[in-house]
Amino acid sequence: MLTMTTAETSTMSREIRLTDALQTDLKETARKLRVEVIKMLAKAGSGHPGGSLGMADIFASLYFGGWLRHDPKNPLWEGRDRLVLSNGHICPILYASLAARGYFPAEWMASLRQVDAHLQGHPAMHKTPGVELSTGSLGHGVCGAVGMALALRADGGDRRVYCLTGDGELQEGLPWEGFMSAAHYKLDNLTVIVDRNDAQIDGKTTDIMNIEPLGDKFRAWGFHTIAINGHDFSQIFAALNEAERTKGKPTCIVAITQMGKGVSYMEKEGYKWHGKTPNAELAAVALKELGA
Repeated sequence: MLTMTTAETSTMSREIRLTDALQTDLKETARKLRVEVIKMLAKAGSGHPGGSLGMADIFASLYFGGWLRHDPKNPLWEGRDRLVLSNGHICPILYASLAARGYFPAEWMASLRQVDAHLQGHPAMHKTPGVELSTGSLGHGVCGAVGMALALRADGGDRRVYCLTGDGELQEGLPWEGFMSAAHYKLDNLTVIVDRNDAQIDGKTTDIMNIEPLGDKFRAWGFHTIAINGHDFSQIFAALNEAERTKGKPTCIVAITQMGKGVSYMEKEGYKWHGKTPNAELAAVALKELGA
């Protein structure tokens, strides 16, 4: 079980400075989250390791770096920020983060993807505390996040919505309808984070259906757009701070990530580990490389 601590985000300033000590803690947290992802998926025998490992640094920043205002003891606290995982297939990293923050017992992770289990193969809001929206049908989470941002703005206050999406999802039409609405309504309380790993289940995005120039497209649709290395905590924090300062338009953070980050054979083979889980032997290799 992970035993990590961080300052509770309900009392945080809306901009956060990344200290050397915090960066060290976050690197260790991301490593531990990756370990839990491998354990979960090896036990389940199915699921999506590549993107889950690739987004560990982003999730560590959001849940343990002080960005999300939330309360694990009261998941429906009205003052919370919202995180919507629109590319719901990478839910193992979400589950590992929620368990580590105390939303549910760590033992639940052993039942990933089992029938009637709390942790389904895509996020299910009525089964898993801390899940804001049931997602997985690509594009639906983006539109739900836009609706949440509209509603929170109407209610007043400074609550934010973080919407995570991926390469393959951005080949769909529905997300772009949502982005158009977000820009039209000037939703500066919405931050979209793209897991830009140039991979999908059957190949490289650039080969299957090229979405470049991605940053230019978001800018053309009215977003303030930032490109970063999604494994560099200093760049992650700088981008999130910039999103906080941006007024009058939503922000898109294009996070360049490596599929299977932290596990050498997954990093090398890329998209082949989009939806394939390691067997016992390869899981042991992964856990050793991750320092488990």
